[in-house]
Amino acid sequence: MKITLAKTAGFCGGVMRAVKLAEDTCAEGKPCVMLGPIVHNDHVVEHFRQLGMDCVKTVEEVPEHCAVLIRSHGESRAVYEALKGRTIIDATCPKVEKIHRLAEEAQKNGRTLVIFGKKNHPEVVATAGWCEGAVIVETAQELQDWLESDSNRKASPLTLVSQTTANKESFKKSVEIAKNLCTNLQIYDTICNATYNRQSEAESLAQLSDAMVVIGDRKSSNTRHLAELCEQHCSHVYWIEQTSELPIHLVKCAASVGITAGASTPGWIIKEVHKTMSEERIEIEESFAEMLEKSIKTLNTGDKVTGIVVNITPTEIQVEVGTKHTGYIPVSEFSDDPTVRVEDAVKVGDEIETYVMRVNDQDGIVTLSKKRLDSVKNWEFIEAAKESGEAVEGLIREENKGGVVANIKGIRVFVPASQTGLRRNEPMTGLVGSTVKLQITEVNRSRRRVVGSIRAVSAAERAAKSAAIWDNIEVDKKYSGTVKSLTSYGAFVDIGGVDGMVHISELSWSRIKHPSEVVSVGDPVDVYVIKYDPDRKKISLGMKDRTVSPWESFVNQYSVGDTASVKVVKLMSFGAFAEIVPGVDGLIHISQIADHRVEKPEDELSEGQIVDVKITEINNETQKVSLSRRAAMRNQAEDEE
Repeated sequence: MKITLAKTAGFCGGVMRAVKLAEDTCAEGKPCVMLGPIVHNDHVVEHFRQLGMDCVKTVEEVPEHCAVLIRSHGESRAVYEALKGRTIIDATCPKVEKIHRLAEEAQKNGRTLVIFGKKNHPEVVATAGWCEGAVIVETAQELQDWLESDSNRKASPLTLVSQTTANKESFKKSVEIAKNLCTNLQIYDTICNATYNRQSEAESLAQLSDAMVVIGDRKSSNTRHLAELCEQHCSHVYWIEQTSELPIHLVKCAASVGITAGASTPGWIIKEVHKTMSEERIEIEESFAEMLEKSIKTLNTGDKVTGIVVNITPTEIQVEVGTKHTGYIPVSEFSDDPTVRVEDAVKVGDEIETYVMRVNDQDGIVTLSKKRLDSVKNWEFIEAAKESGEAVEGLIREENKGGVVANIKGIRVFVPASQTGLRRNEPMTGLVGSTVKLQITEVNRSRRRVVGSIRAVSAAERAAKSAAIWDNIEVDKKYSGTVKSLTSYGAFVDIGGVDGMVHISELSWSRIKHPSEVVSVGDPVDVYVIKYDPDRKKISLGMKDRTVSPWESFVNQYSVGDTASVKVVKLMSFGAFAEIVPGVDGLIHISQIADHRVEKPEDELSEGQIVDVKITEINNETQKVSLSRRAAMRNQAEDEE
């Protein structure tokens, strides 16, 4: 077997630069996080996690003391603005940064930016964030449809750029269409030369090889392009992320194998794959006698046999079983689960374990069954789950009389209504189609009857969470919770297995009549512990921010003699209380409500009404405020004169 490693495989210059910046930062010991994966390769991201550089998804997740490393794909203008004042280590690929400047220039000159690339790719999303109204197209046809959908677009000023890792030929087709249809067009070929050279070499290597191995992360756009190009010229292409995925049993049958890798694939993985294949080649030469012996062995009905999928048709799966026979699995013998699609469950090159149903030595054909072998294993799995009490996952397929039916590895499991975990009379239809965890409570293989409980798992999980909370709870500890129910006197909040109560007075500094003015059932809320009683299993929670003193906010904003707009919050026989700032009320005495005699406050005021008042007295010791609407009315009249 001849093994050829592409010269251009692995890190491009932009990725190499980004990785070097990250390594230097880690070596200096600076606290730093990467904003999004530095490159599309989980192994590289994990490497930096081990060095102390975590990965966050959003700007809001960046710790205050940390520097921020901008990944090689770049970020939008909005991200840079959000990071003002932070230490930024910009690892954006220079070629990507050039496209950002082109985007800025297009907007400055009143041109519409058209980006040829994958809509959800971080490089494309970042580029679109450097101008307003950018248009993203993924194919030449999509570009043509967009241009022809509005006749004004053909004459409008357009600037066409490309994702750096886009396919060169596809971009050329887009350029030809744009030239034929547009009258005011700027074109910038921003495909990276390293990308183009890597793709060209991969195509040439694929034409000369019996099999191609493409190494790279599944999320990598440029690796996907490499695999697609190789598949156009070679019938056996294997896309792997690491050595453990290498299909040695197939590759070793090829006389020549080519290896290429995406721009974000680290060199150590490429070397490991190349080394493994080289060592396998030696083993093949040494075990030729063993292979010859296997080729003449026979099969018998009832045998278990492991083979390799070599072809898939709508009616059957062809399996190479390592003998003179050709193995076939009829689609009807693939799975007991009617929802399983063969093309999704198995791929050419997969290893598969089967049961021999029939052997036809005359025609050299063996009929195999996967579902019969799986059935035995699946029942063993269910029985083991019953014995251990461990939770298993199942898909709720249907609502049945008295409960729901789950599918676990092709086996029907009945869950009685009382064990669904739903409230009495709550419809079970909502469970259909969902994946749930349940505990197997009864198994009768001869009757093919299995019973399970969702409630048992939920109860166990909640009990474990509850125990963890009670073990670690303390006054002032903060929790993120969910509002479970409301009463006239407060809100009950689930803080992860335990419900606590937020009294109405602790929901807000403002005076409220009902908790629904502040929260609704299902709302996520941040709360803190005021007090707790482990014996009675009761927790009192608070929501209002105690780090801010309403009284300090008031005295910093107002003084005696100031006029303020206040909200009437409560009427009494002797006057009215009005909210000046949230958490601070003042009293408008009945004698100060109007410039004439008032019999009852409700004759002049109503709750919720906004009125202007003058602050006549502030008592810092008792934190009480006296207000006068009459004085404010008098001042207003004098101003009008």
